[in-house]
Amino acid sequence: MSARDTGTRPRRLRVAAATVLLPVLVLTACGSGDTSGTGPAGAQTSPAPTDDPVGAVGKVDSVAALLPEDVRRAGTLRIGSSIGFPPGAYYPNGPDKAPAGQDIDIAEAVAKVLGVRLEREDASFETILPALGSGKYDVGTGNFGVTTERLKTVDFVTYVNDGQGFAVKRGSTTLTSKVTDLTQLCGLTIGTGAGTTFEATLTAKKGVCAEAGKQPYDVKVYAENGATLTALQQGRIDVVMSTINGLRHQAAQPAAQTAFLGEYHRLDVGFAFKKGSPLTEAFQAAVNELIKDGTYTRILEKWGTSASAIDASQVNPPEHT
Repeated sequence: MSARDTGTRPRRLRVAAATVLLPVLVLTACGSGDTSGTGPAGAQTSPAPTDDPVGAVGKVDSVAALLPEDVRRAGTLRIGSSIGFPPGAYYPNGPDKAPAGQDIDIAEAVAKVLGVRLEREDASFETILPALGSGKYDVGTGNFGVTTERLKTVDFVTYVNDGQGFAVKRGSTTLTSKVTDLTQLCGLTIGTGAGTTFEATLTAKKGVCAEAGKQPYDVKVYAENGATLTALQQGRIDVVMSTINGLRHQAAQPAAQTAFLGEYHRLDVGFAFKKGSPLTEAFQAAVNELIKDGTYTRILEKWGTSASAIDASQVNPPEHT
């Protein structure tokens, strides 16, 4: 799925703080990867959540015991993070400050249950999954949707249910109804992010317009969220395809001037691991512990994503059809 990093800054290794900072919530566009921490043209601040559901989370010995002995001994895990937009993961105070968001809170809470510390490295979205296979990271986050194709090479432990949606510039008459069939996009220009399920879906289905006797749609891929939103505001694209939660959040920010057109396809979202990783059982148990003790519910309530709650974490569930 999709939060994205520009990949243009030097990568930095940062040890994630035990308590997530809750500064001013800055609008960034949704889709592929603006990690600048400042919004594009028309951005505005809005009140940040003030509660800290992660602070009281502690180690659960029975869950921590599921980790491999070498991980328990080291006490750290390397996590590759694509940090791009609220409410998932973003930089409220700029890239030199700690990231915040739903995914940051869930990862921190899981680490506390497991009794380990996360060594977080910023990474561009499209590089994280291959880097898991090479052993560069132990786990990856970036709002990665569970798809049949990805399951061939990556293991997932799910923690929310998000998915694909569309948004247009507020007041647009080009596309006004919920997209239920991609033929509704024929003749339009769609903006989305590189290496995402959105790009894959649009590419795979591009022939539907010809089959319907209509003009094909055009897909423009952007490396930065800010560039995607600016293109929409300036009329260079007609519609954006990105995450349900991200587009819904964006549309709630008046300065963005976007309108959310609703859900197109739901996907489970999970922590990503190299195939056959010994970490999946422990992560699944940790997420389920957070669901059981109510921390999970409080995190989603904090970020306004309760509609994405799952009843239980799964390892490698099939893609939603």
